[in-house]
Amino acid sequence: MTDAAQSRWVGKDEHGGVPSLDRPDKPISTHWNLGAIAAVGRPHDPVVSPDGQFVSVVFDRDSSDIWIVPLSAGPPYLLTTGREPAAYWEDDPATWSPDGERIAYTADGSVWVVPVVGGLPTKIGAGSSPVWITNSEILLIADRDGESRLARTTVDDPWPVGITEPGQNVAGVSVSTTHGVVLYVNYRKDDLQNSEIWAHDLETGESERLTDEPGMHDQGPRLSPDGSTVAFTSERSGWNEIYLVSSDGTLLRRVTSDEADFSSLDWSPDGGYLAATRTKHGVCDLVTVAVDSGQVELLAAGGEWAGSQWATGGIVGIQESHAMPPRLAQVSTEGTIRTLLDAVPASIRVAPCVPYEDVRYASLDGMEIHGFLFRPSGADRAPVVVYPHGGPTSAYTDAWDGHAQYFLDKGYGWFAINFRGSTGYGRDFERANHGVWGIADTDDCLAAADYLRTLDWVDPARLAIFGASYGSYMALASLARDPDYRFACGVAKYGDSDIATSWAQGDRGGREDLERMMGRPADNRQAYRDGSPLSIVAQIARPILVAHGEQDDRVHPDQSAQLVDELRRLDKTFEYVTYPTEGHGLLRPGPQIHFYERLERFLDWNLM
Repeated sequence: MTDAAQSRWVGKDEHGGVPSLDRPDKPISTHWNLGAIAAVGRPHDPVVSPDGQFVSVVFDRDSSDIWIVPLSAGPPYLLTTGREPAAYWEDDPATWSPDGERIAYTADGSVWVVPVVGGLPTKIGAGSSPVWITNSEILLIADRDGESRLARTTVDDPWPVGITEPGQNVAGVSVSTTHGVVLYVNYRKDDLQNSEIWAHDLETGESERLTDEPGMHDQGPRLSPDGSTVAFTSERSGWNEIYLVSSDGTLLRRVTSDEADFSSLDWSPDGGYLAATRTKHGVCDLVTVAVDSGQVELLAAGGEWAGSQWATGGIVGIQESHAMPPRLAQVSTEGTIRTLLDAVPASIRVAPCVPYEDVRYASLDGMEIHGFLFRPSGADRAPVVVYPHGGPTSAYTDAWDGHAQYFLDKGYGWFAINFRGSTGYGRDFERANHGVWGIADTDDCLAAADYLRTLDWVDPARLAIFGASYGSYMALASLARDPDYRFACGVAKYGDSDIATSWAQGDRGGREDLERMMGRPADNRQAYRDGSPLSIVAQIARPILVAHGEQDDRVHPDQSAQLVDELRRLDKTFEYVTYPTEGHGLLRPGPQIHFYERLERFLDWNLM
């Protein structure tokens, strides 16, 4: 990256001790390029038009704009321009009006409407997650005073009126315009382990709770075509299986028993089947489920599928794998897959991808941990990067990871682990890090290094740990809590250093997520102290690279700033870089390329 480009994207660039240098004999990637990786587009959140002929999809590249994709004839076209980059894991879909003539979407904290045929968008007002209830009325979620309430507004005279009860935290809204019913999920504030399904009648204005299982999450409600039944997922069985409840809440029935996590439910037009995604142990399939029998049929195997919906000609969704960048695809009922929209540079299409090996290893307390181990071609005493994912209620899956492939092409191994707390392994495993952040899950990271040391192709003296968000927190905790110094260096990318101050500094979503797993700091002080590696920075004896976006409202930039202050005070070896334009995720190509160039130099030098 040129000096001019660096000065545009980089804020602070500081170091303590000897910084990493660019090696004249550094290993080179002969097939992969960081600029090409940054140029790969990511479609997400597809929504099928009411007539089943088109798909709206958010497409991340230099921006997060909306495309309209025909399913039969004609090319895709760009509907919006200039929408700021948004993290796909938190973005809203673009939804269709019932007549298919307009699209509602969010941008800059507000809801906007734009004609499908083109034209300038109209700002409706502050809010998020818009869904249409008539051709002129929209429901949106309004955040105020620590609550998320559902509000009703008109396009021509946008003045929102709340329709849900005070004290509710609304998410996961879906509407049946045919039956005048709104389904939504209420995340209870008095039981953060509980979310319940509600139905709201648009004609009478009455709301009714359909499900409520204390200590359990019910999510993703969808109303059947005849209006009689609501399908949803629930973790009651220990996995997120599919359940049915009558639309008046009188009858509850479990549909699937696959010991897997189902999501993205969508009814077939005849009401006989549900399209869904099914995830287990890091692989996510596209399936159909017979509603009467519960029989699950594999339609397209993972990799990873997301956002399944019925449309004319089959089911659409987002498909990717370790060897395939994300694409909007359509699957026929016979399982034939065709690409509808992607953006993949030619060099990426032909670059060889290293496959992974499914690995199970024992953590320090004996718990079995699963990981994806990538071995570079011709490896002999190779350096390896241990990569814990973010979340923590998430997982590393068989999804595309171009940056891992870049380092594999340079000769690095890559070990992506799903520590306790990860999804796709059942409810008990997902909750196994509750109350013990930074302790038991850190042990899973340290045990990953122990496992690597048993492999003859790994150089045990050249192990690094790198993560982003919660993975960054894992990397920092692993350096601070390891008297055996398993890792030669570590990389902390926009992560926590002190979870008590992070609880106070971060946004509401992050704070409530932390409370769900750790309780409030006032009620669990010792666990918060034990789980904060900032207090034991003195025990870090290896170089660390710290990076953070200055616009981050999930993990405040002060989390990295206070870590660096302590590293400097204790005369530790560190590098510190910030990105003024970025939030929780380096979404723009410039900062992303700069960070991975810095990461490359840091690893090349410290794992020499």
